[in-house]
Amino acid sequence: MSERSDRIAAALRDRLSARHVDVEDESHLHAGHAGAASGGGHFRATVVSERFAGLSRVAAQRVVYGVLHEELEGEIHALALRCLTPEQWEAEAG
Repeated sequence: MSERSDRIAAALRDRLSARHVDVEDESHLHAGHAGAASGGGHFRATVVSERFAGLSRVAAQRVVYGVLHEELEGEIHALALRCLTPEQWEAEAG
């Protein structure tokens, strides 16, 4: 993990009481992209939180965007999200 992805993961864990958070910094895959020129990074995150219970996929992603609103103004240019409830996470683990 990069320092930026560590900070993003910590914010998600703290602000969503997340059971599991994995944030990958994929910025190196987007070198030369307009967003990379502005300093914002490209990230892929999996977040497991009870806060997503009863929400659609889009609504759960909106919760994450709300939590990371400050980071989205500069540190994050692109964020691919996978939001799961603990039950969904456990079912996938099988």
